[in-house]
Amino acid sequence: MDSIELITEFFGWCIVINTSILISATIFLVLMRDSISNIHGRMFMISEENLSRAYFQYLAHYKIAIFSF
Repeated sequence: MDSIELITEFFGWCIVINTSILISATIFLVLMRDSISNIHGRMFMISEENLSRAYFQYLAHYKIAIFSF
């Protein structure tokens, strides 16, 4: 019975860590969008419109991965 409690605790901490990463990435992108977009646009030669779409897809896929696992 101890192993089930250990696994439950492990996955609980995984949820906490991944949710905090998702929230901090969202806040970081919202607050520093212009400077981040400028850096990523120059690094990857991507337009501002495509970067906005890429950021949204990144956050959406990360959230779906958290919910599915």
